[in-house]
Amino acid sequence: MKVALVGYGKMGKAIEEILVERGHEVVARINHLPTKEDINNAEIAIEFTQPNAAVNNIKALIELGLPTVSGTTGWSDSKNEIDSFVKGKNGALVTASNFSLGVNLFFELSKRFAELMRPYKNDYQIEIEEVHHTQKLDAPSGTAITLAEHLLAYSDYENWSMTEKSPTTIPVRALRVDEVPGTHSVTYTSAIDSLQLTHTAHSRKGFALGAVIAAEWLSGKKGVFGMKDVLGI
Repeated sequence: MKVALVGYGKMGKAIEEILVERGHEVVARINHLPTKEDINNAEIAIEFTQPNAAVNNIKALIELGLPTVSGTTGWSDSKNEIDSFVKGKNGALVTASNFSLGVNLFFELSKRFAELMRPYKNDYQIEIEEVHHTQKLDAPSGTAITLAEHLLAYSDYENWSMTEKSPTTIPVRALRVDEVPGTHSVTYTSAIDSLQLTHTAHSRKGFALGAVIAAEWLSGKKGVFGMKDVLGI
């Protein structure tokens, strides 16, 4: 594939390394709103930028006819708008709160765990904690929000919050620590014990590999997809 990278920071460079390893060619490295002149005959785009730039970047790439993989988080309020836009343009888009294979398996385990714990909702309090590097701007992370949404669907809690405390609310904690790629935990705590599921990323490579796999999978398709579609889980 000929790939345009939109967002050429640490993640963009990690993605480029894997693209080259897998025989693809990076034909554009863009750190602003992409234009026709920027994309240099690219066949697909991978976008990892900032929450305040992602929506306009995705729209611009779809307008340019480029299938797009976006790993930027923090813009979920615009998700329905983007989905409608992509479908209206007969475009192709993969978005995910996290592209790591391990995290997406973690999501499925968390759903099953929530189902098993549901009968004991009066005995255990759920808590989500995420830890990321200090350069991550959105909090909580998109991955933590996805976990919370899954737990709301598979348990009897009504909402999640970083501030509110109540028996019907799942508390979410977000910590920012230097040089931490990403750790997410779901903990069930009772008066007598605790049960915990944790995913710990050791580097950005897992996220980068997942984004490249998503781009390879997206080639030739139309529509809006997530990592469940890409991985078939």
